[in-house]
Amino acid sequence: MSDHYYSNRPSAAHDRKTIDVELRGKKVRLVTDAGVFSKSGLDYGSRVLIEALEIPEGASVLDVGCGYGPIGIAAGLMGASSVTMLDVNERAVELARENAAANGILQAKAMQSDLLEAVSEESFDVIITNPPIRAGKETVHRLFEQASDRLNPGGSLWIVIQKKQGAPSAKAKLESLFDRVEEVTKDKGYRIYQAIKG
Repeated sequence: MSDHYYSNRPSAAHDRKTIDVELRGKKVRLVTDAGVFSKSGLDYGSRVLIEALEIPEGASVLDVGCGYGPIGIAAGLMGASSVTMLDVNERAVELARENAAANGILQAKAMQSDLLEAVSEESFDVIITNPPIRAGKETVHRLFEQASDRLNPGGSLWIVIQKKQGAPSAKAKLESLFDRVEEVTKDKGYRIYQAIKG
């Protein structure tokens, strides 16, 4: 089987790089590596999602499919009281842990998890995901179902998805699970949805 960024243990040879990115007006330095999603720089979808995000002061945040951590780190910079970052890819988890610490996001932790399995007993105010579209629609929809179970009342799930990669069916699935679904913004074919739990 070929390596994907959603492989548990990427077999690609290490190729660590340091990138400088701006997250909500703050400059951060992140380490990336081969075998993780968007290793050469912050992908456009994540950038649009980070710019649209609203994190209530003191919120508990879950970042699903965290990669090397830019979205979770942005949430930490925006005042989240705790940030839990999950990824199935152990190399991504190690990078997310390293990057959070290096950027002073001390309220963050990163764990290896298949979707939300590792936090099945926890609940959160905000869940954020740039979902693993290439893992297939069934996986993405299962992520939405698990997120609706893990959100506190009044909490919200934020997702980014491209129109051509199934935004209409994703929105329909979200509407079947959540009390309110809003398209917060769209940019170059990317849609940002906020799904709110009553």
